[in-house]
Amino acid sequence: MAIQTPHHELEQGDVKLPDTGRPVVRSTKGVISSGHYLTSMAGTRVLLNGGNAFDALVAAGIAAAVVEPIASYSLAAEGVFMLYDSASGDLLSLSGQGTAPGKATAEFYKSQGFDRIPTGPGKDAHLSFTLPGIVDAYISMLKRYGSLPFDQILAPAIEYAEEGIPNYEYMLERLKSASTPIQFDNYPPGGWDVFFDNRQVPEPGSILVQTGLANTLRAMSDAAESLDRIAGLNAARDVFYKGSVAQTIVESSAKVGGILTMEDLANYSSEFGEPVSTTFEEHEILGHDSWTQGPMVQQTLNLLEHFDLKAMGHNSPEYIHTVSQALNLVFGDREAYYADPNYAEVPMDGLLSKEYASERVGLIDPERAFSGQASAGDPWKYSNGVGSVPAGKAMTASGNGITDSSSHEGTTHVSVLDDKGNMVNGTISGGAFAKSVFFPELGCALSTRIEMFNCEEGHPNVVMPGKRPRTTLINYIAKKDGKPVMTIGCPGGDNQAQANVQLILNTMVFGMDPQQAVEAPRFASQNVENSFFPHTYPPGENWTWNPAYRKAPPTLYGPEGTK
Repeated sequence: MAIQTPHHELEQGDVKLPDTGRPVVRSTKGVISSGHYLTSMAGTRVLLNGGNAFDALVAAGIAAAVVEPIASYSLAAEGVFMLYDSASGDLLSLSGQGTAPGKATAEFYKSQGFDRIPTGPGKDAHLSFTLPGIVDAYISMLKRYGSLPFDQILAPAIEYAEEGIPNYEYMLERLKSASTPIQFDNYPPGGWDVFFDNRQVPEPGSILVQTGLANTLRAMSDAAESLDRIAGLNAARDVFYKGSVAQTIVESSAKVGGILTMEDLANYSSEFGEPVSTTFEEHEILGHDSWTQGPMVQQTLNLLEHFDLKAMGHNSPEYIHTVSQALNLVFGDREAYYADPNYAEVPMDGLLSKEYASERVGLIDPERAFSGQASAGDPWKYSNGVGSVPAGKAMTASGNGITDSSSHEGTTHVSVLDDKGNMVNGTISGGAFAKSVFFPELGCALSTRIEMFNCEEGHPNVVMPGKRPRTTLINYIAKKDGKPVMTIGCPGGDNQAQANVQLILNTMVFGMDPQQAVEAPRFASQNVENSFFPHTYPPGENWTWNPAYRKAPPTLYGPEGTK
């Protein structure tokens, strides 16, 4: 006879949870993951109202600009996206990375007394203003793959901005950072009247209303309302890039000495592209081209497939050494070759060739770490292109004992899957309060991403008008047996590629489920010049611990139980 347990004794707490404390979320209708529950709710509302994954991604992404401004993400900033459309079979990269304005040249910055493009904290932040790319990317995605009118997609974000959201602890802790108030005072009035209460940090649960941002969103919504879907999207885009919002952006930039123009904004265009890929553990890993640091992940996996990582043991000393040294090798190539391929010759076929990895893997010494930033290899030998290996760059430690905040303060991430099999994720960022200028009339700060360029003539990543800086923003889609099964992405600046490699290893080598893979402890090497101004090189310096390092990116979907 079977033992029957009385119904009232079977409580949810009786079920043993995994070691993470949180179970995998499963759904048959759609699922969304983001950095804040209100961001996820915005996307979920759109899914429940009949929208698809692309509609939901945009709704969540725009809502995140209201809910997560302290995550260094602004409506006047940038984002990168990987998407799969089940109806057409398209699997594409989408660049919403802003570009350098027309006056941004190496000569210009040198004439101002700079050998690198400056940004905040400080009074030179306006010199790194970058054309906002995120709105055009959202609209391009919706025009090609969306289904709902734009005003419906904007509705949750407008509600959050006009009616307010509860202030939450993480945002308030970031407002306490000295850099944010200092930067608001460097470019008054900054965000004092929006985010503070009489120059005091508000209490958790108090209501944050963002009238300026609501007006910006409302201008686009009003333009789209009553028009058909495509006409509405075009009208909203015109408001942002040619109309009243564009005028506000340009006037705001000009009044603090920035160099953005109406012509710059009108000429901006996001860009769909074919992803680059490699194979690893019976999966194909697809991501962005060299205008991001994205190919680092594929290069690193090509090296690591030469090792029995499972036998080493997860996060064992041998494992950490091997993975970190592989990443260090690839950092050398990133610094030498990665750049916007529309403006530079990049040997991507060579960099991603298995033969190149076989040559380079011998440089990983199991007994010794690289003593400095690794030198670039010669991928041209394995490329159909023609080029030369750049001279090595001597590096001197310059961390001054202080953690570079770019590794943990900024960027957020959204992933969505729907019941049609569509899959899309976005890593969205830019407009950090401490690095940029907050304009109350616009409701947000402008991106400063062109700080990631250099001013070295002849270097692939030298600043040029219309060019994308080699951004740290990345994400991926993994396929198995020809079918997309996973989205991968996270915040973290230079650490993004390192974290994404470990998420892939956690799932594909060690068999973790998505929640376990995300919450497992991670490590990162700092043996590379930081991508963010002032481009510190910290090896040998003392670093301070920050609890934000433990924040796991809630951005990974696994092949089981989600669709």
